[in-house]
Amino acid sequence: MTPFHKYHGAGNDFILLDDREGKLLHQFDQPTIARWCDRHFGIGADGLMLLRNHPDYDFEMVYYNSDGAPSSMCGNGGRCIVRFAADMGIVKEAFHFLAVDGPHRANLLPNGWVSLEMLDVTEVSRPQPDVFVLDTGSPHYITFREDVAGIDVFREGRSLRNSAPYKEKGININFVCEDEDGLTILTYERGVEDETLACGTGVTAAAIAAIFRAGVADGYFHVPVKAKGGNLAVRGQLTEGRFTNLWLEGPAVRVFGGEMD
Repeated sequence: MTPFHKYHGAGNDFILLDDREGKLLHQFDQPTIARWCDRHFGIGADGLMLLRNHPDYDFEMVYYNSDGAPSSMCGNGGRCIVRFAADMGIVKEAFHFLAVDGPHRANLLPNGWVSLEMLDVTEVSRPQPDVFVLDTGSPHYITFREDVAGIDVFREGRSLRNSAPYKEKGININFVCEDEDGLTILTYERGVEDETLACGTGVTAAAIAAIFRAGVADGYFHVPVKAKGGNLAVRGQLTEGRFTNLWLEGPAVRVFGGEMD
């Protein structure tokens, strides 16, 4: 029996495994991970992560989507594994860990949220006036709408994700609307191949697209974002078209733990 822990970041939920002894990773092939993440026949999650030792960092994050395949960076997963690392006794004022897209810094905030440093973004494409494509550790398609209520995220998201030129590698689809309180977002995630209640890299991409779309002048920005599963925020710096010092912030909560055969 293998101990596991279940965490979520604004409803984006994950299975966390402590593999600092290096005994678990080889046991988790794609069918096993998919079975564990299945919401009817397993534990149920949007992804599975292993916390592993690394000689140059506080820890290494190894992440898989719910289909069992290795994934690109997961922002909410990164925040959850930081909370998990702290719960497992890795106590730091500031964390420095390695993920698939490179090193990340992170902090536990006084309000219980976790703040995660994201990669700089230097390129944003705009194939249509209200459509933006960019990479925030994972590729994202952002489409702005007057209102996101009533959107069939599964149907429309799946159609866009499988359209040219995105079908082969896949892309995450985000439907976004703006109001005086910030952004509201709905996300269809590749690898999960369904709507998720939140997506950290998608929230980051939406905030950047909103700043780009508004033509905001260089300087500091802070964008509140409401996902289906809860509230998050993105802060950063815009300088001559470069988005730097990007931080994704939001809740990271342990739900339960147990053992799985």
